[in-house]
Amino acid sequence: MKTILSIVILLLLGSGANAEADAPPPEIVTLAPILQQPSRDPIALKGALRRPEGRGPFAAVVLLHSCDGNFRRVDDRWGKTIASWRYVTLAIDSFGPRNIEDSCTGTIPTDMYYDPYQALRFLAQQPYVDRSRIAVLGFSRGGFVALWSAEKTTVNLFAEKFRAAAAFYPPCDDVGRDIVVPTLILVGERDDWTLAKDCRDLAAGRSTAWTARNPDDLRKVHLIVYPNAHHAFDVTTLLPGRTLFGHWLEYNKSAADQATIDLRSFLDQQLGRR
Repeated sequence: MKTILSIVILLLLGSGANAEADAPPPEIVTLAPILQQPSRDPIALKGALRRPEGRGPFAAVVLLHSCDGNFRRVDDRWGKTIASWRYVTLAIDSFGPRNIEDSCTGTIPTDMYYDPYQALRFLAQQPYVDRSRIAVLGFSRGGFVALWSAEKTTVNLFAEKFRAAAAFYPPCDDVGRDIVVPTLILVGERDDWTLAKDCRDLAAGRSTAWTARNPDDLRKVHLIVYPNAHHAFDVTTLLPGRTLFGHWLEYNKSAADQATIDLRSFLDQQLGRR
């Protein structure tokens, strides 16, 4: 039954069309384990790596998939696009090495929250990457992990630091600590799965889960809400829209196009693309 459910999720979320269809396939790389949770054995992750032509060093973006676990979809839609802006991209597979098919109706292992820093460490060791200009970008549940990566307590755990974070339609109601990294949140006004209201509360410092009251920290969170957009508004195969686990998912070209512009502007501003 779980396998059938996973197939349904992959069909619904699809691979998505993108304008960089002629781009060469990504390089599949292995990310060396880092010490994550003391109670678990460190896990080597896989990732889809793209890099622009030239010696660099380039700024880079770590990509985190949603609860469907389809890191190939994230690479195909956003890895290609962001790489075409002359950033290195690394879409990581958090589920495959852990034998997880999906987590849309459940939870994820706690150590998975450390995966972005495993990817960050890998990128920081590459001669073609500028280790001071690396961002993390996540989608839905991956967006929550991206926000977690920007929290003060998490940041203080690692020598390597993200320069910026971005999240498409993340659950904003459970971010529990101060966000200290410049962060962009992109969400649809009509999203009934990850609510725009929760993200507004987070950005305004009204979230009961977020303890930040420092005006400097509040200014680090930039929220953009797209009118008439639902969950997964950037996934082209979700047209017409449909219901998944009781929530409405639908592609919105206007929102997706504007989000592409907004994301590129944010990355260029925070990472100083050269």
